[in-house]
Amino acid sequence: MWLSFAARASSASRDLLRSSSRSALFSPHPISRFLGFTRSPPPCCNRTIFDLKSTITRSSSGSWSLFRGVSGAAVDIASTDFDEDAEVGPEWKITESSAEKAAKKKAALTSMRKFHRLRRRQIKLETETWEQAVKEYRELLEDMCKKKLAPNLPYVKSLFLSWFEPLRDKIAEEQENCKDVHCRTPYAPCINLISADMMAVITMHKMISMLMTGDGSGSIIVVSAACQVGEAIEHEVRIQRLLEKTRKKTKKEKKEESIEDDTITKEHAFLRKRVTDLIKRQNISLVRKIAKQQDNAKPWGVDLRAKVGSRLIQLLIETAYIQSPATQSPDGLPDIRPAFRHSLRNFKRDQKKLCRRYGIIECDPLIHKGLDRTARHVVIPYMPMLIPPVTWSGYDKGAHLFLPSYIMRTHGCKHQRAAIKRTPRDQLQPIFEALNTLGNTKWRINKELLNVVERIWSSGGSLADLVDREDIPLPDKPETEDSAEMKKWKWSLLSAKKKNCEMHSQRCDVEFKLSVARKLKEEEGFYYPHNLDFRGRAYPMHPHLNHLGSDLCRGILEFAEGRPLGTRGLRWLKIHLANLYAGGVDKLSLDGRIAFSENHMEDVFDSAERPLEGRRWWLGAEDPFQCLAICKHLAQALRSPTPESTISHLPVHQDGSCNGLQHYAALGRDKLGAVSVNLVNGEKPADVYSEIAARVLEIMLKDSNKDPSTDPNVLHARLLLGQVDRKMVKQTVMTSVYGVTYIGARDQIKRRLQERELIVDDVQLFRASCYAAKVTLTALGEMFEAARGIMTWLGECAKLIASENQTVRWTTPLGLPVVQPYRKIGRHSIKTSLQVLSLQKETEKVMGKRQRTAFPPNFVHSLDGSHMMMTAVECKKAGLSFAGVHDSYWTHACDIDEMSRILREKFVELYETPILENLLMNFQSSFPSLSFPPLPECGDFDIKDVLNSTYFFN
Repeated sequence: MWLSFAARASSASRDLLRSSSRSALFSPHPISRFLGFTRSPPPCCNRTIFDLKSTITRSSSGSWSLFRGVSGAAVDIASTDFDEDAEVGPEWKITESSAEKAAKKKAALTSMRKFHRLRRRQIKLETETWEQAVKEYRELLEDMCKKKLAPNLPYVKSLFLSWFEPLRDKIAEEQENCKDVHCRTPYAPCINLISADMMAVITMHKMISMLMTGDGSGSIIVVSAACQVGEAIEHEVRIQRLLEKTRKKTKKEKKEESIEDDTITKEHAFLRKRVTDLIKRQNISLVRKIAKQQDNAKPWGVDLRAKVGSRLIQLLIETAYIQSPATQSPDGLPDIRPAFRHSLRNFKRDQKKLCRRYGIIECDPLIHKGLDRTARHVVIPYMPMLIPPVTWSGYDKGAHLFLPSYIMRTHGCKHQRAAIKRTPRDQLQPIFEALNTLGNTKWRINKELLNVVERIWSSGGSLADLVDREDIPLPDKPETEDSAEMKKWKWSLLSAKKKNCEMHSQRCDVEFKLSVARKLKEEEGFYYPHNLDFRGRAYPMHPHLNHLGSDLCRGILEFAEGRPLGTRGLRWLKIHLANLYAGGVDKLSLDGRIAFSENHMEDVFDSAERPLEGRRWWLGAEDPFQCLAICKHLAQALRSPTPESTISHLPVHQDGSCNGLQHYAALGRDKLGAVSVNLVNGEKPADVYSEIAARVLEIMLKDSNKDPSTDPNVLHARLLLGQVDRKMVKQTVMTSVYGVTYIGARDQIKRRLQERELIVDDVQLFRASCYAAKVTLTALGEMFEAARGIMTWLGECAKLIASENQTVRWTTPLGLPVVQPYRKIGRHSIKTSLQVLSLQKETEKVMGKRQRTAFPPNFVHSLDGSHMMMTAVECKKAGLSFAGVHDSYWTHACDIDEMSRILREKFVELYETPILENLLMNFQSSFPSLSFPPLPECGDFDIKDVLNSTYFFN
């Protein structure tokens, strides 16, 4: 957060952003990262795009730096716009011919100029987003006044423009009232800290953004909206504070100031000059230190944020109106009505009978209808970075240049935050290195795939798993008084409305993803800074378009760096095509998958050439957009005279086989479980989902033969007999090791049955789902006794710890401290101008049941996160590009064999340590008064068998 102060000081000086000083040399760390290094140079530089013949020395801080003799320039980072005026770089001394010296010096300067250009754009992207929005609205208003007519704007943007001026004026009036010395309004000290037009723009955009990312109902709970708007305002206040403190006084002000004030002004001017110089030299750590020293204001706290946000939302409700384009009131006047409405609504949690009454903000139906076309006009924070992220070196040191960045998403859990902060830096070094590795993977947009997606979306969607852009019609009310018919209609009506809300939310999500893709499609590359959840799993910080997302996201993203396919790469491309097509094909042997792809080459070429006009074979794939990307690339390679030399940018995946059960089998050395989840080599992959489905079908067949008059499950069993397959049970099996409940399993199976549309009666569907969930969980318990034993042991330990009113905490194999955040929530009420808000606050009382049930899945998640990060670091050392999605590891097709070897070795290395024994010792030392149960009995599975297992990850 504090870096953002310096950004404002820098961005205020426009000449700083237009040119670079000759003395603005790179510090050792940015140069080494710019040239492709993080802490050590890659061991296989011949595989990179660099030609380095320089002398490399290591600084005392452990980073690599370059001095003299850079004979080859990095072209990893480039701009779409060459900056001729930039003058950056030292006097290089190269002991080569004059021509070579001149060419290489020119290449080095060109690359560094591009880097500076991108860095300046990144600074603007992080610090001037709201300013640019304010400037745009001001210019539009001026243009409208001059031309005496409204500009031709998209619908939602025209709404923003119509709301901007009255909201700004109302906020300015509020600011004037709060300047009165007799004003006792609680938020008075904060309302004047930034300009009225800035507050207006932030309020409008935040409200629309929250409505778009909500549940699709067009409403948002007041307390959530108030806190988020208040937090956004506080963040912008902190960005501007350093600028205000260091701003030079005008000549007129200087004459009126006392000698003491003149001294302060000189100090501010000196500070401003120092900060600007430090930013030129890219000394970010020292800028951060100065910013913290200068910003003496305390954080606002949730109460004050809520009060500021509530008042701004109230002013928006009072000033924002909407006019229906087609209707008029009975007296002939235009139909103008409020754009937002504040009301109260009862909410029922899960299936409980008790309701809570919440205040909500509802938008007008016209606005709600246009929300799914709004994303491109809404400010999106934390966009992917144009330059490599700042390397992580502390809790809040790393990732973005100026935006607040934290290594862990603690969600307000002070105990987890404190645990991270007091952990020695050396202990966290493996975590820093892994996150830096993930963040330094360079991506780009696959333009061909994006064009196909845009064509489908502009034609109404409803293809390749894209949501339909039109709502489903609501059922007509029957003309009858029959209670059964009316009840059935009400159920159908409720179901249709819920479906439309879900579809609306999905449309907004697609628009956000496409909006980001459109902004990035002309960039040569971009990066995703990563951080962790409290369990140690890594996630990109950008929320919308990233490789952890849907098939749409993964289809339009690819590595920016290209590598030749090679013979093995071409083979893996065919295997990957079969994996993405799925439908049982992904369970064949590797040779069987290759044969599948080769047998469908005609379909592959047709899909590549005519994706929407041809036979559309790719639409039958489980992951259609990724399948289409492979089709296009495979067709390109096979048409080439030398397919092996084709440059490939597409990531190829290696996925774990029910990875949670793999970790449990390794923990307990369970030989039977190891065979079921491919820890042991086999001729073809074992399919645990098909095994569970077969057992479920066996139980249902037995139930279907019973007497329906004595057993109500008979009818459900007969109804489901033809629908039991691996897809129906897959999600429940996957999540069973992560603590899925009966209700969760029921909802998962219900969604699978809904997709098939074979059971049209909603009541019948619900009851069949309940029955199927019970049978599936029964089959799971029978097949994985060893995993259940470990889960039970973990749960019992957590129960004992929670009985002492303590949270369960442990340290991952990589040294990350984990604290389960489940504590009882206290509430306190505050009075705002909009309504009385009930705010939550974490108490010291732990939630015993939650601590117990969540510990087994959280512990396994911390292990799969450790395995992924260990693999990432080793892949970096081997010179591979790497991306990870929990239990799915990605690299170039030509490097799959190398990555496969590494991930197996790291899994064995992880489980050669006595993980459960260490956990028990940790518990016993932390809670010596407690008597923990003995460890579950361990099996005789040899963990080194994983090294030879073809289908462990495949």
